Amino acid sequence: MLKGSLLWKIKSHRGQKERLYRLQEDGMTIWFESRFQRAHSKQIFSIMHIEGVREGYQSEGLRKYGSSFPEKHCFTIVFKGKRKNLDLAAQREEEAQTWVRGLNKLMAKVKAMSQREKLDHWIHDILRQADKDKDNKMCFKEIKNMLKMINIDMNDIYAHQLFKECDKSNNDRLEEHEIEEFCTRLMKRPELDDIFYHYSGEDCVLSVEELVEFLQDQGEKASLADACRIIQTYELNEKAKQQDLMMLDGFMMYLLSADGNILNQEHTRVYQDMSQPLCHYFISSSHNTYLTDNQIGGPSSTEAYIRAFMKGCRCVELDCWEGSNGEPVIYHGHTLTSKILFRDVIESIRDYAFKQSPYPVILSLENHCGLEQQATMARHMKTILGDMLLTQTLDRQVSRVLPSPEQLKGKILVKGKKLPDLRGDLENLSFLSDEEEEEEEERDGRRSLHSLQDIKPLQAKDALQVAQELSDMVVYCKAVPFLGLEHALRNPQAHEVSSFNERKARKYIKESGNAFVRYNAQQLSRIYPAGLKMNSSNFNPQEMWNAGCQLVALNFQTPGCEMDLNDGRFLQNGCCGYVLKPRFLCNGQSTFQPEAPLQGSSHRSIMLMIKVISAQQLPKLNKEKKNSIVDPFVRVEIHGIPVDCDKKNTLYKINNGFNPCWDEMLTFQLQVPELALVRFVVEDYDNTSCNDFVGQFTLPVNSMKEGYRHIHLLSKDGASLSPATLFVHVKFKRL
Repeated sequence: MLKGSLLWKIKSHRGQKERLYRLQEDGMTIWFESRFQRAHSKQIFSIMHIEGVREGYQSEGLRKYGSSFPEKHCFTIVFKGKRKNLDLAAQREEEAQTWVRGLNKLMAKVKAMSQREKLDHWIHDILRQADKDKDNKMCFKEIKNMLKMINIDMNDIYAHQLFKECDKSNNDRLEEHEIEEFCTRLMKRPELDDIFYHYSGEDCVLSVEELVEFLQDQGEKASLADACRIIQTYELNEKAKQQDLMMLDGFMMYLLSADGNILNQEHTRVYQDMSQPLCHYFISSSHNTYLTDNQIGGPSSTEAYIRAFMKGCRCVELDCWEGSNGEPVIYHGHTLTSKILFRDVIESIRDYAFKQSPYPVILSLENHCGLEQQATMARHMKTILGDMLLTQTLDRQVSRVLPSPEQLKGKILVKGKKLPDLRGDLENLSFLSDEEEEEEEERDGRRSLHSLQDIKPLQAKDALQVAQELSDMVVYCKAVPFLGLEHALRNPQAHEVSSFNERKARKYIKESGNAFVRYNAQQLSRIYPAGLKMNSSNFNPQEMWNAGCQLVALNFQTPGCEMDLNDGRFLQNGCCGYVLKPRFLCNGQSTFQPEAPLQGSSHRSIMLMIKVISAQQLPKLNKEKKNSIVDPFVRVEIHGIPVDCDKKNTLYKINNGFNPCWDEMLTFQLQVPELALVRFVVEDYDNTSCNDFVGQFTLPVNSMKEGYRHIHLLSKDGASLSPATLFVHVKFKRL
């Protein structure tokens, strides 16, 4: 890989280009050469940005366009965030295997790296870029360029003084050990020094007892054995480690590690009770899952399903339409979005549904096909999914309550229309109305509630349009029109699911909040974005979770605050896609008022005090402009019930994205912390236009750790911005 390989980049039948790909000396960066000279920034990518590597025709691109190369010569690099896959073909099978094995080894190495090692890699990469003449020495001009690259506008006098102090050879150039000393001074964290020396005292080392005192002040239940384990894990100095002592560098290693993360590490695994009915959980859900862009002319792709599953999504949508050659297709009907085969989507679901989570997946079918192609859909699901597909109730028993995620592990459920028993009550024909289709048609905002008499003729016609084979696959998620809360609460049917667009859901929350909470305590509801959102924008999911709605479906392809909240909600419980609702939303006993706290629940109000101390190595937003340095500030947002929603900002710091320090306390009072999310946002202040987004991190209040904590920032599309961090102190106070 260091020598490089000529690999074919596969984009289309005609768009196949041979390029030289080579691993850089740092072992962390892949460089590639194009026949057409492009900007340097587009010619490298980091191992850190790779999500995974697939062998053979395991991507949509290679299945379509890779047939001119043997399958064993092909592989796909999948990136984090929204970056498209890189489909490649080698000249020999052995060469393809070399790259697949090598990339997997390098990815494993990156995963095992500590924050300190990532920081070292980052600074060495910056030094390599700043050393223009490649002599492994740095003149003052190169040092100044490096400082701007790392987002700091340092005073020339101070920078030159620091340069001269490190120039031990006195030749106006910093050599290797001198560069190391310059970087060490630059990376000093005075705020960490103060904390360390407060607990260590005059000897400047932490004993086991002193570390226990620090950990207890952090809110940890720490013993002497716990402190010894931390020292043995994070201390860098072998002599100190042998004596169970911790020095400043080891202390910083600990605070930058997972143990020093703001996210409770116990919540990174499944820790909640998974044996309750499905309707007692928030379930990660996607709308128009097949789209990779907007819903008017964006491309459809099986890759969108794979990315959704790898983010823990458990409910995906399939818009099914009549296709050519008897094969149903999936796309956003009556638009310019591209089409993909239903069969290909089902194959992707089979391969990726349970890679990230073992808990059940719901396929939300929006069916526009005729009977013949519906039967084809049923045949594909049965043949491809096999035993994964749930086609009958558990133990063939009909229960009044839904089964649990634990009982349905590894199973795929179909949500769709189900044929009624025509010998029974004709009201059962209402099961066949497609609520979502009705909502999409009502773009003038007309009242969408129908009486049973209004819709009977429609259902009688629709009954002829549901294939028995497809109907038989609907077991626990029978799609029905919503006939009103009074009807639903009087005739609870656990196995029925109704869909509401965001406007209709808000109407119920505002006018009948208590009844809507009780409804959601006994059966599933699905909320989806309004049809007029041409750019596939999202609604705020928090207001729907406040009312206990489970399947709050968002456009996963559209980054922004709404998807940050979704990612934050499902960050807990091992990212398995199921989060247990607070007890008061499961028993239906709460008194719901949109502008007030929920009454009748067992929660306790808290005061949340967050001291925003500092940030480290924030990304440079405009790499083309060397003199462009960010002026960062931090905004802390609370998203919960309306009375808890709040946001507060720090002041901004001029020209320092490297190590800005705020030391500002932000205080929030929360009535219902069980439902609240905290979103930390860093923006670049601009007094003439909108502030630019720098990074963010969102998590549930109940998953936050107290004490001094680091927050590892994410980009707009959810990818890591390593080594960028925030450093904060968190304190909870019961009211």
